[in-house]
Amino acid sequence: MKIPANSPTTDPAPILQLRDRQYAAELISAALLHADFFTWLSENDGASPSTAAEHFGYQSRPLDVLLTLCRAYGFIIGTDALQLSPLGREHLVKGSPWFLGPYYSPVRDTPIVRAFLHVLKTGKPANWQAKDSGGDWHESMRDPEFAKEFTELMNCRGLVFGQALATHIGPLLGERKQLLDVGGGSGIYSATMCRAHPQLSATVLEQEPVDGIVRAEIARHGMEGRIGVEAGDMFLDPWPEADIVLLSNVLHDWDSPELREILAKAAETLSPGGLLIIHDAFIDDDKCGPVETAEYSALLMNITQGKCYSPAEYAAILEETNFKPGGYQETISKRGFMTAVRL
Repeated sequence: MKIPANSPTTDPAPILQLRDRQYAAELISAALLHADFFTWLSENDGASPSTAAEHFGYQSRPLDVLLTLCRAYGFIIGTDALQLSPLGREHLVKGSPWFLGPYYSPVRDTPIVRAFLHVLKTGKPANWQAKDSGGDWHESMRDPEFAKEFTELMNCRGLVFGQALATHIGPLLGERKQLLDVGGGSGIYSATMCRAHPQLSATVLEQEPVDGIVRAEIARHGMEGRIGVEAGDMFLDPWPEADIVLLSNVLHDWDSPELREILAKAAETLSPGGLLIIHDAFIDDDKCGPVETAEYSALLMNITQGKCYSPAEYAAILEETNFKPGGYQETISKRGFMTAVRL
C-alpha cells in the first residue's frame, strides 16, 4: 500500500508507552532486590556514579540508564553527587518502616531481572526478550524470520513517526535532494520523507537479510523509482553519496565508541553544508527525564548495546566529528530530532 496522504488525527503515545516501559520495573527490581542499591546509597550519601560503579561492579552505560530512570521516578537526586529523595529514603531503604521491597519479591528471579543483572555487570546486551534460545538483538537480526518480524514491528510505528518527522524537518532541508537512510529498517522513513518532499530521492543502507525486506516494502509503497536499496554493513562498508544523512532510531542501539564511528562515517559521506538528521527518543540534558524515555532506555539497555542519549551527549560527539550541531525539536509520542550541518 502507498503512504497515505493524511497523518493520523491522534497521538498514539499512550499505546506505545505501554510497550516502551515493559522493562522498567524489572530494572528497578534488579537494583532493589539483588543489589540493595538504595540502602547502600542511604549509607553513602553524595556518592559519585563512579563510586557506585566500582562498589557494585556495574558498567557505566547500564548504570547511567539506571540512574536516569531513578531520577525520572523521583527516587534519587543529583548527577555528580547522588542522594536519595524523601520518597526513595522512606520506601526503598531496608530498615525503614515503610520499605516496599517485599512488594517486588514476585519478580525477583524473572528472566528479565536476571538479564538485567548480566547487563549491569558486563555491559553486554542480554538475549532478545530474555529467551534462552537465540542471541541478542544484533545477532538475531541476521536471522531472516526474526528480521522480518522485527522490521514489521518497527514499520507499524514508523509510519506515524516518519510522517511527523517529514512535516517538521521540511524547513531545514533547503535545496538538498539526496537522502541516505542509514540502517533504515523497512525503509518507512525514506518513504515518508520522499512522499512529503517531492524533490527528494533516497537510498536505504541495510545489512542482509533486511535489504530484501526493504526492497519489498518500497515496492509495496510504489516508490521504486525514487528509493533505492544498498546492502552493506554501516561500520565496514562505504556509504553511498548523499547531501542528507538520516539516522533514525539507529544510534540508540550503540555505545559511545560505536556512536563516534557512525558519526565519523556521516562526516566522511557529507560534503560541507550537508545535513545530518538524528531522529530518536531523547533523554533531557539534565538526565532527569522524561519518564517515558527513561523507561524506553531501560528496554534498549537490555536488548542492545545502547541507550537513549541526550541532545548534549550527541552535540559533544558531533563537535568532535566536524559538525555544527543544532537544537532538539520534538515531533510526536516523545520522539524528536536534532540536526547538524557538516562544516
